[in-house]
Amino acid sequence: MKTYTDYLWINTKKQKELINITQQVREAVKKSGVKEGMALINSMHITSSVFINDEEPGLKQDFLKWLEEIAPERPEYKHHQTGETNADAHLKRTIMGREVLVAITKGDLDFGPWEQIFYGEFDGQRRKRVLVKIIGE
Repeated sequence: MKTYTDYLWINTKKQKELINITQQVREAVKKSGVKEGMALINSMHITSSVFINDEEPGLKQDFLKWLEEIAPERPEYKHHQTGETNADAHLKRTIMGREVLVAITKGDLDFGPWEQIFYGEFDGQRRKRVLVKIIGE
């Protein structure tokens, strides 16, 4: 059994942004040498997420609009009493999820049609880290 760890460093241009990280994860799988196994891709920050969906610009806009409706930016969050102003980002992360687990088959990510891996940033414009942990043979 092999294990391999890599970190993706992301610094978004916008406060809220959805970034396709599929290619970077594929490169980590290749470096790992694992042919059959699993890849765990995990956002290591509590105001960002990792999720799987379709790479389509309109859909990404829909996600951001939908998240803003469910967890809008607003001043009355209790979290803001601590001096922070990013309670909505914490809520958005909870909705979109912390990590994904993807099968590796024949040395590549084993996806269904249209599936891609995304990093969702909800309190950005600073350097953040994504863990890629690969286990297999």
